[in-house]
Amino acid sequence: MNTEKKSNMIDYLKQRNFKKFCLFFLVAFVFLIFSKLSNDYKQTIQLKIILENVEDEILFNTDSSNYIKAYVQAKGFTLVPLLFKPSKDVVINAESEATQKADYFLLDVQKNKFLIEDQLGSSYDLISLKPDSLFIGYSKRASKKVPIALSHHINYAVGYDLKDNFKINRDSVKIVGSEYEVEQIDSIITETLELKNVNSNIRESLKLDISNYENIEIFPKYITVSGEVTRFTEGTIEVPLTIINQPKDITINYFPKTVSLSYYVNLENYNDVKELDFKVECDYSELEDLQTFLIPKVVMKPEFVKHVNIRQKRIDFIEL
Repeated sequence: MNTEKKSNMIDYLKQRNFKKFCLFFLVAFVFLIFSKLSNDYKQTIQLKIILENVEDEILFNTDSSNYIKAYVQAKGFTLVPLLFKPSKDVVINAESEATQKADYFLLDVQKNKFLIEDQLGSSYDLISLKPDSLFIGYSKRASKKVPIALSHHINYAVGYDLKDNFKINRDSVKIVGSEYEVEQIDSIITETLELKNVNSNIRESLKLDISNYENIEIFPKYITVSGEVTRFTEGTIEVPLTIINQPKDITINYFPKTVSLSYYVNLENYNDVKELDFKVECDYSELEDLQTFLIPKVVMKPEFVKHVNIRQKRIDFIEL
């Protein structure tokens, strides 16, 4: 029994010593890594040059080299991220820092050394840059401005409606692409604005829909649409009929001589609605053979009135 207890004790001590050894080894390894990463190293890194403030029509060539090499000195901690991302981005203002030619941008790398060093940050000590000049090739695409068409499906709460028309923060957008595709496009539609039970003013940001065009870019990609929503009520009014395009040699008698209109109007303008603001016509030239009635149509109404409906759908007549 004593021998068995002694054996178990030895096994326990061995396991405990092994755990201590592993912990010591791990601490020593971490200390070594931190010690190494705290040292200064000299290394060549890649910098990707990104040109900003270029025309929308410009498309940089896929085979164009926009990388430069920088010989730097930095702490190991600073260089570790480059193991996962092989280059750092450097943004250059094309308008002020590069020279634009017919089909390429010329960047004087040495002239922009201080700008590049500033973007690298204080963690890097920039020693040298190669090459001295960088050529970034591009081609130009066709472009034009086209109007915006708003797509919307809005359900208003009872007694509410849009007071005027929707307002868009811009009347057109620029489309860029191949000359053939650009010529085919006359307007750009928005993604559908869908709202339910609306009883307050509308202001939404909408993406422009270019899903039907594979190689077209659009600037900007979003627009803002707004509209004033207010209380509305229904009104009715009696309006005289006018017959147009009636042959001079034909006399007719028609009934009724007036029609009743129902309409939707905001409360603010309710008392402004007048009979003279409406005009209802029947076009005699639209009669078909043996037809004994005319179709009334509203051809004029106030801008602030919506959803005008003629209660009499047909006007009977006889030739005299």
